[in-house]
Amino acid sequence: MRQEGAALFDLVQGFVASQVLRAVVELEILHHAMEGPLVASELSRRINVPLARTEILLQAAAALGLLARKRDIFRITTRGAALTGVPGLEGMIRHHDAFYRDMSDPVALLRGEVDTELARFWPYVFGGAGGDAASARYYSTLMSDSQSLVAEDTLATASLKGQKRLLDIGGGHGAFARAVRERRSKLEIGVFDLPEVIADAPQSDGIEFIAGSFRADPLPEGFDTMSLVRVLYDHEDATVRDLLSKAFDALPPGGQLLVSEPMSGGQRPERHGDVYFAFYTMAMQTGRARSAERIITLLTEAGFAGITAHRPIRPYVTAVVTAWKPA
Repeated sequence: MRQEGAALFDLVQGFVASQVLRAVVELEILHHAMEGPLVASELSRRINVPLARTEILLQAAAALGLLARKRDIFRITTRGAALTGVPGLEGMIRHHDAFYRDMSDPVALLRGEVDTELARFWPYVFGGAGGDAASARYYSTLMSDSQSLVAEDTLATASLKGQKRLLDIGGGHGAFARAVRERRSKLEIGVFDLPEVIADAPQSDGIEFIAGSFRADPLPEGFDTMSLVRVLYDHEDATVRDLLSKAFDALPPGGQLLVSEPMSGGQRPERHGDVYFAFYTMAMQTGRARSAERIITLLTEAGFAGITAHRPIRPYVTAVVTAWKPA
């Protein structure tokens, strides 16, 4: 009973912990701690926060495991150092201010009564080729910065053995494509995305950037593997069905399709996909966090076979489903 009580209180105070985390990131507390041990009186002057409140913030950061306290000195922990070292993580935390506001009235959000900020933030998803170029670049940069862990888990899960040419659909600035090239240097890779996105993409040997919209255009042919990395959950079922149908048509017989993104737990609900990503995509007002079973159903409808839902390494990072076009 005590354990249940503690678990319930963790739910009650969760939003406060999230806001403490945001304050830690905004004030660069962990970066200060990476430079050396922290003392409240000195840090207070550096971050322009009253001493008593700086002490409260340091204590809270230590309670969250980001710092460790010994007497009046605070040092960085492994968890705190990891937060600063994961590419894109601090950017996502800073970006959460819009998500918090969208979630301020969760019942209104559930009823569809909120004109959400996230829906305005991601016109790239809604607008196709007509989206705002600055927003498209920001979206792609944010996704690219956080792509390394996704690529790592995806490539550790799915095999590209025997494949010769890969098309990464909606691949942005080519972060996933470059990760593939590092492991499979002989694989020819194409990245298909909006013109305003790939215009700023850094050029890399062995990677061809192809401009187009998967909403409006057919997918390029000549690739025996296609990947959809953090793409499907941005879109509603009708768009996903159309995209999977286009992928099926463009792949040769025996071609492979790889889907990698955070997923719902389906019959076994879990926090990452069914709390965070489910409500994030709800606030975006377009996609949804789907279960592997749902993705398998959509792939089957498109004509794919040999479909496998792989056991995720880190479900809070990504999960992988692979499928094949019958030979």
